[in-house]
Amino acid sequence: MALRYRIDVLAALRERGYSSTKIREKKLIGQSYLQQIRHGELVSWKTIDTLCRLLDCQPGDLIEYVKEPDT
Repeated sequence: MALRYRIDVLAALRERGYSSTKIREKKLIGQSYLQQIRHGELVSWKTIDTLCRLLDCQPGDLIEYVKEPDT
């Protein structure tokens, strides 16, 4: 996949005081999306929006495009 996370999103959330438990309890991000993030899979734009709000950042701070080699 050509898009990937630039940062460890879950670690960044923990640094801001958002543990997985707190995120689930406050219903900020669904469990399935947390699992996708854990596995490096991209999530919905709505979830990216939530992450940007919680981390006070731009989408480009979270994800990047990496050109795949031509085959």
